[in-house]
Amino acid sequence: MSKVKNLAINYKTAEEFKKFREYGSQELHMIDELEANVIDANIDSPFYGIYQGDDLAARMCLYRREDADHPIDNETADYLVIWKLEVLERYQGRGFGSELIEYAKSFNLPIKAISRFQNSRDFFEKHGFGAHEYDIERDLADESLMWYPK
Repeated sequence: MSKVKNLAINYKTAEEFKKFREYGSQELHMIDELEANVIDANIDSPFYGIYQGDDLAARMCLYRREDADHPIDNETADYLVIWKLEVLERYQGRGFGSELIEYAKSFNLPIKAISRFQNSRDFFEKHGFGAHEYDIERDLADESLMWYPK
């Protein structure tokens, strides 16, 4: 059974995110926007995480993208995006990052992963992600990798 949990959109989650190294203005904006809508119970949180006791040990932002104007390839306009995946340093080496990847793969959709650091690129490649043709309108400034279901 997976330890991956969908994280609630609330102030507790926002506070937990401050413990992570990758905590920037884009994320603050995203959390602020989601918190502004927290009263709408129908909003699906794009945040997933793994807890160790009461500590959020690993997290990722995973969302679905449907973009017929800028498909990943000639056929794939419906895919998932891993925008951020991080494991707190003291919890690294326990397989939590791999568990988050496997959870994303369980949706059986192509996955675009944004690689910000060389070691994250190596991590995604180890999990079957590969380079794809860059499109400035679709990919913006992101160096991304793709995984396709078999």
